[in-house]
Amino acid sequence: MEFYDLTVQAADGSEVALADFRGKVVLIVNTATGCGFTPHYEPLEAMYEKYHEQGFEIIDVPCNQFHGQAPGTDEEIHQFCTLNYHTQFPQMKKSDVNGEHEIPLFTFLKSRKGFAGFGKGAKALAFGAMMKKFDKDYKNNPDIKWNFTKFVVDRTGNVVARFEPTEDMKQVEACVAELI
Repeated sequence: MEFYDLTVQAADGSEVALADFRGKVVLIVNTATGCGFTPHYEPLEAMYEKYHEQGFEIIDVPCNQFHGQAPGTDEEIHQFCTLNYHTQFPQMKKSDVNGEHEIPLFTFLKSRKGFAGFGKGAKALAFGAMMKKFDKDYKNNPDIKWNFTKFVVDRTGNVVARFEPTEDMKQVEACVAELI
């Protein structure tokens, strides 16, 4: 299976074929409206505005699996994001990114880029300590660890990077800019 073979459900229930993104740089992110990382919407929207005309897309997949931090309906989530962060990129249907009901897109992404650590610094150390409480083996499985994990796919459908939410958004933008 390849990236372009997959589909994801839009917030309105329609199917979005990832083949429609062929030739574009795509960032996929699992999001939540009530998370400490929710302000990541701001640099995500800035990146979208800066690079969209050059072939950059964002696939936003709201997810309520991490301490119930995305409790609203798809419409409520969309309203929150457009009102507070002026997001213009499309949001998909709220979905699971881990476990028995995870959507195939995240199964695929995790199979291509597993967990490689939270990076460096205080946030990274704090997250590592927190993860040990939930999953003693968290370092050795590819599961999404928290909201705002980001995957970057190049113009030919290769998953080239995974960024944990603790990583600096400037690193994410540098990766995208390099591929544009």
